[in-house]
Amino acid sequence: MTARSYLYVPGDSPEKLGKALGRGADALIVDLEDAVPAAGKDEARAAVRDWLDTADPGPVEIWVRVNPGELREADVRAVAASPRVTGLVLAKVETADELGTLDALLTGIGAERLPVVPLLESAAAVLRAPRIAAAPRVARLQVGEADLRADTGITPGDDERELLWVRSQVVLASAAAGIDPPVAPVSTDFRDLDALRASTLGLARLGYVGRACIHPAQIAVINDVFTPADDEVGWARDLVARFEAEGSGVLVDSNGRMVDEAVVRQARRVLVRAR
Repeated sequence: MTARSYLYVPGDSPEKLGKALGRGADALIVDLEDAVPAAGKDEARAAVRDWLDTADPGPVEIWVRVNPGELREADVRAVAASPRVTGLVLAKVETADELGTLDALLTGIGAERLPVVPLLESAAAVLRAPRIAAAPRVARLQVGEADLRADTGITPGDDERELLWVRSQVVLASAAAGIDPPVAPVSTDFRDLDALRASTLGLARLGYVGRACIHPAQIAVINDVFTPADDEVGWARDLVARFEAEGSGVLVDSNGRMVDEAVVRQARRVLVRAR
């Protein structure tokens, strides 16, 4: 099953880390970057390492967002060896070369299994998305829209159409590279859940399969949007069963419509997300 919700949790708050696993998110992104002031980086790194030693994540994925630049290696060395870490989220990735360097570091410390998620947070990174998506260990892409807006001057309106090209570029780059579909960016307004739902539905239609969030109140809405409805799952199961039984390139679905293998592929995507 694909994770639907990714809750950011500050790495310098042991209290929040202790509660985070019970919030209902499918995944956590433990943050060593923006949520931690510069003077607290060492303390946060140690706190996260200690938490990982005792945490019982169960089915919840644990991703750690590491800093860019000179702080990245120390962050990686602190957490990469933990068997509880699902992967690393890399803040402010600018080039594919960075991923090659990180791949060598992870291999050198015996963390061959760890995937990475580059955060694209600048115009240059978005334009290089196809190359970054094809770099070593990349599981999927994610966009950091707050930094991107600051870099470009984009000011989204209520329908967020100003970000449509960027969001679509990341979906297409991911599909072209054969990696997982991207996770949608956070919404910083955690009080307007109706707006969150409308925005998340639009991102789902674009091809996103989950969304990051900054507050536990957002989790239920995001989980609901990215959970296929029972009738959709039933249609998908029936279609896949018909296709496999008939062995034909074209068939008729339960609604009497002609479908081909491309529609069956979409049905299989639905089943991957089914709960």
